[in-house]
Amino acid sequence: MDEMSLKYGCNPNQKPARVFMKKGALPFKVLNGRPGYINLLDAMNSWQLVKELKEATGLPAAASFKHVSPAGAAVAVPLDEVLQKVYFVEGIELSPVATAYIRARGADRMSSYGDFVALSDECDAQTASFLKREVSDGIIAPSYSEAALEILKTKRKGTYLVIQMDSDYEPETLEQKQVFGVWFEQKRNDVKITEDCLTDIVTKNKDIPDSAKRDLLISLITLKYTQSNSVCYAYGGQAIGIGAGQQSRVHCVRLAGNKADNWYLRQSPTVLGLPFKDDVRRPDRDNAIDVYIGDEYEDILADGAWQRVFTEKPKVFTKEEKRAWIATAKDIALGSDAFFPFGDNIERARKSGVKYVAQTGGSIRDDNVIETADKFGMAMAMTHIRLFHH
Repeated sequence: MDEMSLKYGCNPNQKPARVFMKKGALPFKVLNGRPGYINLLDAMNSWQLVKELKEATGLPAAASFKHVSPAGAAVAVPLDEVLQKVYFVEGIELSPVATAYIRARGADRMSSYGDFVALSDECDAQTASFLKREVSDGIIAPSYSEAALEILKTKRKGTYLVIQMDSDYEPETLEQKQVFGVWFEQKRNDVKITEDCLTDIVTKNKDIPDSAKRDLLISLITLKYTQSNSVCYAYGGQAIGIGAGQQSRVHCVRLAGNKADNWYLRQSPTVLGLPFKDDVRRPDRDNAIDVYIGDEYEDILADGAWQRVFTEKPKVFTKEEKRAWIATAKDIALGSDAFFPFGDNIERARKSGVKYVAQTGGSIRDDNVIETADKFGMAMAMTHIRLFHH
């Protein structure tokens, strides 16, 4: 039996803790740092996600994981000038794997704070350099360049967790876990998410262009490794809003939609023109942007807190201005890990610019959901695949 002892389980009082293989060797090596229980849960889930994204799209993929759900996931689609500004990489020629990482981290920077990173391809020095400046707990990748490994070994005073995954590893068909002394066993969810899942288009609009198919696949594969209930908005080769672990599907749609709206608001001229001080730290800058586009910013302006991060007092980004900017969003893709039970989900998605939808189907109210999608000219595919993950 191959095993590795861990610091503790989910919490410090949960000792002892270990990971082990009943047969064969552990499929990964720890190159630096000491893994924790949650670190490895994030590593094993995020690795599956990026591996499947690479298989489905043919592009290098990256994921940003927190507490066994992705905060962001993306493939290596080049950044336009606006997103270069949004992600603070203007004028930098990015490698494909660095592009995927920058997109994944940029989806929801607040949720990605202290994340676990997964890469489908070798981690190069450029990606390691970007990662070094972020608050992150660890990384998993199939390999590392010599320069990248040296950079990562200096992060967090030499304790940054670096894991090398065996890219040829295939797990057994059955998987097990124990809850409260009771063993659970099921067939591993090895369903393949491909464009074949998008052929049953049930709306009047049957046109789903290749770029939207790519984004729907990204959304669905992301959901396969997101705690359910969950939905995912995607655009341009990346997730832009993930709603995870909600009991109500419409709450998933609202949560993820709000995140997608924030991602899009960051691209507005108003936000891009914010007068930040030169010495503002990256997390403080990101938090300031989230506060600025939030509904309480007028109160913060009034108490003078803006002086900590801005060189001058920014004007208020009014609710009307924000709504007007969000209304310009278009061609967003939305995936769901199960069926939509009511048309209100589609109503909310439309407000964030959704035009393409992939969902399981099979609700007794499918007709109402389809009718609502038709009202907005959306194209919706029924995948007939449920992607619950717990």
